[in-house]
Order: sequence, then structure tokens, then C-alpha cells
Amino acid sequence: MVTPVPNTEASHNVLRKKMSNQNTVTEFLLLGFSDIWELQILHFVVFLVIYLVALVGNLLIITAIALDHHLHNPMYFFLVNLSILDLGSISVTIPKSIANSLMNTRSISYSGCVTQVFLFIFFISADYALLTVMAHYRHIAICQPLHYERVMNRMACVQMAAGVWISGILYSALHTGSTFVLSFCGGNMVDQFFCEIPQLLKLACSDSDLNETEAVVFSACLSLSCFVFIIVSYVQIFKAVLRIPSEQCWRKAFSTCLPHLTVVSLLICTSIFAYLIPTSSSASSLDLLVGVLYSVVPPVMNPIIYSMRNREVKRSLSKLIGWRLFSKNKMSIFLL
Repeated sequence: MVTPVPNTEASHNVLRKKMSNQNTVTEFLLLGFSDIWELQILHFVVFLVIYLVALVGNLLIITAIALDHHLHNPMYFFLVNLSILDLGSISVTIPKSIANSLMNTRSISYSGCVTQVFLFIFFISADYALLTVMAHYRHIAICQPLHYERVMNRMACVQMAAGVWISGILYSALHTGSTFVLSFCGGNMVDQFFCEIPQLLKLACSDSDLNETEAVVFSACLSLSCFVFIIVSYVQIFKAVLRIPSEQCWRKAFSTCLPHLTVVSLLICTSIFAYLIPTSSSASSLDLLVGVLYSVVPPVMNPIIYSMRNREVKRSLSKLIGWRLFSKNKMSIFLL
């Protein structure tokens, strides 16, 4: 009886397949905006300016509202929460991208990628939930003013804000857990300037990403439901405002509500595009642009739309900056 000779090449292929199915990724490589050093410096400068604008704008709003007791009401309470979430979301992505451009590297550790995904999803989802709550607040304030004091009392506002933060944590834990339980056998190159779930799924084994796909579809349905709620709330607000025989009230309402709708629409449309549209197998400039639109633009625009165009906030900021300058000049005179 002749003993068959084992097929060495076939056994090696099986071994390689088994090894590829194991999660051996220790770091990921993020997509750079350019391989040219001068363009990397340009990216560093542009992103640094954007980050500083968002940082200063949101910190000024938080400080002004915290120090001015006239602004201690539900609307500005929600604005403080929005500024905190915006600071968090933009601080998760941009500093790492800036550091990589400056040091001419693209790497991010596996644990760093997990942390970035968790924090980014948490801040973005909580931000979107808070925008939904703010639409509800405006609907109550304009359409049901007699019920405003009862519905929007301090305890109710604290509970809604706590619900926003807790739901963001749970939502982020769901996505992060269902993403990083997968095995990555498609390399470690992430085609985005930060760790983004759709780009990570491209690296996962094809038969293992069903759970995250279901989570993404569930999230899309939830996001669209919130978006419909926001649209319906603003339709009711516009109807109530149009009944007021004052063009000044119309202009004020539309100038306040339309920018809100613009930011919400930008956030939801770009997020749906990033998470539901199938990503290409190679790096795409469109994917990079969409990532910038929903991760960088809202934290920069929100302070301008919700606060800098608000007369009371601008007055409080003027008093705050004026008091600081006066105190500095007074101290200089004293030292002289």
C-alpha cells in the first residue's frame, strides 16, 4: 500500500488562511491628505486654525453662559451641553491628524483606534440627540408657551441632558463593541483621516461583519426618525410664527431656525452617506470630504449659528472680554 505524500503547498495555504482570520493587527495606518511635505504642512496649518476657532468659540460660549446669571435658563443650558459635545467631537479627530502631518506619520495604535471610534461615535450621537431635544424645546417655547414652565422646568432639562449623554454612551458602546469584535484580515490601511467604522469594516473578514451592518441599519432608522421629528417640529414652529402679523418676528424666527436645520441636514446627510453608501475598495477623495463635513464642520459652525448670532450671548461676551481687558489695563497701571 502506497502512503500518499501530503500536499505541502495546500497545507501552507490552509495555514495562511487560518492565520489571516486571526486578529493580528496591532496598529492602523490612517489616510494622509498628501504625500508631499509642503501640502502636509498646509494641512497642518489649516486644521490647526479650524481647531483653534472651534476651541476658542465653544470655550467662550461656555464661559460667558456660566458667568452670566441672566443666561441661566433652559435654552443656554442646552447650548453649554452642545458646546461641550462639539469640543469633544473635534478634539477626538483633528489633533491626531495634525500630529501625524507634523511628524510625517500615519499610524495609530489599535487601542487608540478603539478609543477614537468610541469617543467620536459618542460625541456625534449625543450631539445629534441634543439637537433633537433643542428642536423640541423651541417647539414648546413657541407653539405651547402656556405649558413652557411646566414642561421645561429645571429637573426636566437636567433629565433630558442626562438622557442625551447616557444614550450616547450606550449607542457608542454598541457600535464599538460590534466593530472591534471582528477579525481584521484585509490589512491595516484605513481610508480616512480618522478611525471610521465603514472604513474599518472594509478590513474585516467578509463573513463577520453582519452584526455591525445590522447596527448601522438600526442607527440609520433611528437617525431618520429623529430627523423627521426635527422637521415636523420646525414645520409647526413656522406655522405658529406665520400667524404673527409681524415681519420682524418672521425674519427673526427664520434666521434662527433655518441655520439650525442646515446644520442638522448637513450632519444627517453626510453621516448617512458615510455609513450607508457602500465604500469603494480604494481610497476616495469623496469619502475624505464627507468625513471632514460631518466631523469638522458642525463643531465650527454651531458656535456661530446658535450663539454668536444671539444678541444676549454677544452682549455677555462683550462684557466678559471688556472686563478682562479692563482688569488687565488696571493691573498694568498699578504695576507702573
